[in-house]
Amino acid sequence: MGRFLLNRIVSMIITLWLVITLTFLLMHAIPGGPFTREKALPPAVIKALEAKYKLDQPLWRQYTDYIGGVMRLELGPSFQKVGVTVNDMIREGFPVSAKVGGLAILVILVLGIPAGIISALKNNKWEDQLVRFLATLGVTIPSFVLATILIYVFSAKLGWFPSFGIKSWKHYVLPVIALSGYSLAFVARLTRSSMLEVLQQDYIRTARAKGLSEFVVIGKHALKNALIPVVTYVGPLIAGILTGSFVVERIFAIPGMGKHFVESVGNRDYTVLMGMTVFYALFLVIMVLIVDILYGFIDPRIKVGE
Repeated sequence: MGRFLLNRIVSMIITLWLVITLTFLLMHAIPGGPFTREKALPPAVIKALEAKYKLDQPLWRQYTDYIGGVMRLELGPSFQKVGVTVNDMIREGFPVSAKVGGLAILVILVLGIPAGIISALKNNKWEDQLVRFLATLGVTIPSFVLATILIYVFSAKLGWFPSFGIKSWKHYVLPVIALSGYSLAFVARLTRSSMLEVLQQDYIRTARAKGLSEFVVIGKHALKNALIPVVTYVGPLIAGILTGSFVVERIFAIPGMGKHFVESVGNRDYTVLMGMTVFYALFLVIMVLIVDILYGFIDPRIKVGE
């Protein structure tokens, strides 16, 4: 276990270094600069700004300074918002994105996994056909289309829920549905296919032949192995949803990390772009590590580190 964790941590560090390096090089390869405007600034002003943010330094010096800042968990200042750092934006936006994303993940797991199990147990019956129809519908509708439909029907026409902001519990309903739609459908389909495969295994037939109740056979023996593909998918999904959805947050005017990322793209705010990317990459590699560890608990046949 110790060797496994050490290897994974080393792999995480290498992955993060590659992400930081590629992001840094790509940002500096983009034509223009953070102070490029439709109405050009005077050369003296641009020179002063570059000196202030150390953009007049050689590229290798900027790179080493940025790596040092990341190691100190300092992601640098925003080029467009005076007195605001990337850390400030993450502290402001991440709790908002995490709250909306956490509710979406809860909906995905609470509804998606049971729906997939029921569909597998009722194979080719009306329950299975209904789940498959809804799941197919869910994976084919993009989140921005679903969000637009929800706003039109439940906000503009019926007036049941607000269409923007997160001031009360009602403000969370539409964004959570829009954010969880695709993944909910995908988890249901994945659980169904995995459960059908597991139910055909010899040990399941043996458990039933021993006279074990269907609840024990499904809950204790089949479900654990059927959840392995689901856990594999949900791990990176959590990282992606908790760090903010660019489309959904933009449509519902949610002040999360997605908002800052979209604004940084339009404003050429390179430090914000790089900082958000590094934060997401860190979150992702941590979730992948957690998934690898969970494999050993879900299925005793899988020994972590072997």
